[in-house]
Amino acid sequence: MQIDLLLPLVLFAFATSVTPGPNNLMLMASGANFGVRATLPHMMGVGLGFVFLCLCTGLGLVEVFDRWPFTRQALTVAAAVYLVWLAWKFGTAAPVAEGAARGQPMSFMAAAAFQWVNPKAWAMAVTAVTLYAGDRSAGAVALVAAVFGMVNIPSVALWVVAGREMRRLLTSPARLRAFNWTMAGLILLTLWPMLQG
Repeated sequence: MQIDLLLPLVLFAFATSVTPGPNNLMLMASGANFGVRATLPHMMGVGLGFVFLCLCTGLGLVEVFDRWPFTRQALTVAAAVYLVWLAWKFGTAAPVAEGAARGQPMSFMAAAAFQWVNPKAWAMAVTAVTLYAGDRSAGAVALVAAVFGMVNIPSVALWVVAGREMRRLLTSPARLRAFNWTMAGLILLTLWPMLQG
């Protein structure tokens, strides 16, 4: 990678990592429902899972999509179905009764695996590799993935903290239910660009 592309890559990684998408909305909801500490494995799974996805994309998966376009369409359908199911789970999650066992935030492995069906993550990885590791060399791909790792985790942490701060407003079951349905609706809205493409 040319050194003059490093700053644009950092800016691209920040802009795509900090803007709304399924990961950030789920992290915000987790911060609101479970707090920052309990959401850390989820957050690290998002960051490191994306780094792994980016590496795999740059080291061969982009060529699979180019050679067999139906694989990208199959991935799109799987991602859409999963996001609809996820939105339903968010929306129908009942507020926890006093003294009842709380649900659990997403685990590290579940969050890392989610990157493989997250349409925004795929768009970010394919675009980053195409623009900033055009020669697809292992070094260039590794640099792109490393930059995303350094930028992504602090960026998504902002959403977790924002969710935690919202807990002050979500003190009643009705407000928490409304928040969860709002998050579900926003997750469904993240499908719009995918359905247009």
